[in-house]
Amino acid sequence: QVQLVESGGGLVQAGGSLRLSCAASGRTFSSYAMGWFRQAPGKERESVAAISWSGGNTYYADSVTGRFAISRDKAKNTVYLQMNSLKPEDTAVYYCAAGRTSPWHLPNEYWGQGTQVTVSS
Repeated sequence: QVQLVESGGGLVQAGGSLRLSCAASGRTFSSYAMGWFRQAPGKERESVAAISWSGGNTYYADSVTGRFAISRDKAKNTVYLQMNSLKPEDTAVYYCAAGRTSPWHLPNEYWGQGTQVTVSS
């Protein structure tokens, strides 16, 4: 059974940092692009960041560029999202995803259950 399990969410003050982790199990995702998406209440799910299967390419939404960093550890089958300088508007449920379809920066074959990130002002 393929699973993506996110962790690391929580409550943080504006300006703080969190690191999200997404651990994959059930298969190896070394040939998959991995991404993070988020969905705030009343809003559509949006792409936040993605990393190619090789790790050589990354993508960031304009709203998080310079503040967030995505990385992956193939040996651990895990992808991370380091979030710095958090803002109240970053509050959302964050989802991990994996995929091999085009476009690579919007993976959507497998999804995690989500982890809540709340940034207080």
